[in-house]
Amino acid sequence: MKKGLIFIGFSTLFFSTMEIAIKLAGAQFNPMQLNFLRFLIGSIVLSPLALKHLKGSGFTLDKSKVLYFLFSGFMCVVVSMTFFQMAIVYAKASTVAILFSCNAVFVIPFAHFFLKEKLTRWSLLSLAVSLVGMICIVNPENLTNITGITLSLIAAVTFALYGIIGRKGSLKYGFDGVVQSSFSFLTGSFELLILIWMSKIGAVAHWLKSIGLSDFANIPVLQGISWNTVPTLIYLGVFVTGLGFSFYFLAMEATSASTASLVFFIKPALAPVLALLILGEALTFNVLSGIALILVGSCIELFSGNRQAKLKRSKLLEQNEVHVH
Repeated sequence: MKKGLIFIGFSTLFFSTMEIAIKLAGAQFNPMQLNFLRFLIGSIVLSPLALKHLKGSGFTLDKSKVLYFLFSGFMCVVVSMTFFQMAIVYAKASTVAILFSCNAVFVIPFAHFFLKEKLTRWSLLSLAVSLVGMICIVNPENLTNITGITLSLIAAVTFALYGIIGRKGSLKYGFDGVVQSSFSFLTGSFELLILIWMSKIGAVAHWLKSIGLSDFANIPVLQGISWNTVPTLIYLGVFVTGLGFSFYFLAMEATSASTASLVFFIKPALAPVLALLILGEALTFNVLSGIALILVGSCIELFSGNRQAKLKRSKLLEQNEVHVH
């Protein structure tokens, strides 16, 4: 258990500094370029752990699995993380960190509709409390950054959908989270690379600029990489994306899925404090109130998950006793 808590601590620290590191690297890299580089590096860091998990499992990469990884990689890297990168351009790192952490809340209704999971009263209460917290952070009375907030919420919703896709893949093919992430990050990176190459086509670049999407035109691949920017790039790719997810999955193995999910419950509180210390981003009363409500909502969902797990275990024990007698 002690080892599991250490893994949770490292994963929480790396994930909580993600938006800050991206904000610091934003001046040197195109948002799409940075997205591509960090997930490519992350997939390489995750690959040894993924191969270790696959060893002796009889796993084979057929057409069905390739198509699945292409789809999951597209949803994660190309769709969700592109919106995430753009959100950091337009909004404060602390705001993006808090709103993106709500992806765990959005999983609740998606799991009900796509995975037929039961909606409990506790899950609905968690969703309601977290949504009130989000409204406090957004603060409709003083809504000055609609673009950044909208992009953050789209990133959170689409990442929740990626999570549902991952669950369906796990149920269908039997692989775990580390294999899912490693292959999805790799395929998503190559899909993004294809789009980057397409953005360099003259007619495509001209059209993107004409509709106000200059960040998506003539996207560089290696430009901006220098001795000054390599440390930030390594931190994002190796530590945040690669080791962050590695420690998260190792924590899941050492403890449980519900205990490991504490990473995303602590992040909404820790990330704004780090953003205040490193970037000098102010914490308003509305933001602090929103953080508190989201943490309460997350704890309710954690309690609900643990309660459901205990009920399942007790039912299994009862069934086993019946079979024995």
